[in-house]
Amino acid sequence: QVQLVESGGGLVQAGGSLRLSCTASGATFSSYAMAWFRQAPGKDREFVADISWRGRSTYYADSVKGRFTISRDNAKNTVYLQMNSLKPEDTAVYYCAGDPWGSGSDSADGYDYWGQGTQVTVSS
Repeated sequence: QVQLVESGGGLVQAGGSLRLSCTASGATFSSYAMAWFRQAPGKDREFVADISWRGRSTYYADSVKGRFTISRDNAKNTVYLQMNSLKPEDTAVYYCAGDPWGSGSDSADGYDYWGQGTQVTVSS
């Protein structure tokens, strides 16, 4: 079993940048596919990006493609989400998620482990 802890959220102006981190403990993180999801008030949780266990394959939601970059450092048990050119519509709680089978998915059902979330607020 793995525990996931996100950090790096905050308040930023539109057009600004933030980098989120998700640090894992308690399991073989390097074999997990990892993802970021987000949930805005009154909306369903939505997929943002995922990354394969080696980091060779990434996939993004259309809404963030070209602005966000997911990456991982298996030596540090950490996955990152670099967010540039932020928009007010990016405001949400951001969650990292882990898939121990290493498959990855754009569906929340594909992930067994979740962090507690970190708030990102983008002001206009």
